[in-house]
Amino acid sequence: MAMTAFAPAITRSKEIFAEKSSQVALKLVPDLSSGKQADRKFFATFVTVVGVIGLMFLLLINTLLAQDAFELTHLKLEAKLVSDEREAIARQMDKISSPEALAKAATDLGMKPSETPTFLSLDKPVIEVPVKNG
Repeated sequence: MAMTAFAPAITRSKEIFAEKSSQVALKLVPDLSSGKQADRKFFATFVTVVGVIGLMFLLLINTLLAQDAFELTHLKLEAKLVSDEREAIARQMDKISSPEALAKAATDLGMKPSETPTFLSLDKPVIEVPVKNG
């Protein structure tokens, strides 16, 4: 009999619990009617400003990359010119130091080719005899 006497109290406590828990759950969500809500004009302005800043940043990056590309092209052209000059100098050196050019330069200086050439033989050892003075 004691249990049936508590039945209305148990149902009443369940109702109180459900009411208080719904109030707590509602306190977790902010009340939007009391605050100022952002309007569409502010949002559109914000998105436009962010878009313009992003486009300006991309333009800056693209300009810097293009500038580096022009400098790289200029340096490649300069390296090719230096390489061509080096090859021209090497060809001139080969032309000047060729046997025909050396023979012509020697005859222009009055040198004559040897009739009996003498060759140095490094196979036979040369013995030097000391010379006595006086």
